Amino acid sequence: MELARAVYAQSEEFPKSETFGLRMQLRRSSVNVASHIAEAHGRLNDAEMRKGLGAARAAVNELQTQIELAASLGFFNEPSSDELLDLGTRVAKLINALLGVLNPVNEETRPHELANSPRA
Repeated sequence: MELARAVYAQSEEFPKSETFGLRMQLRRSSVNVASHIAEAHGRLNDAEMRKGLGAARAAVNELQTQIELAASLGFFNEPSSDELLDLGTRVAKLINALLGVLNPVNEETRPHELANSPRA
């Protein structure tokens, strides 16, 4: 949830025109990361937990793309965007570590290497 709190704080000063645009998308994506992790934690078996963690990892990738877009549009300064991107990468690494200890269903469900994280 640290990632979601950071996104909320850093996006507070976005232009009014972005209230229902990129600002909302960033916030929604950051909440999705935490929500998917929580959902995965509540699953009853490793296969279902892997699905939830996979969704969380995808949400991190989506969020990092949106952060980079917001930075390129001048909505974030470089230290803010770097902080958020680094935090997203740390979350992605934790997700990948969890995926690594779960029992794989088959070879196709093994976690991808950290290449799935744009900052890894």
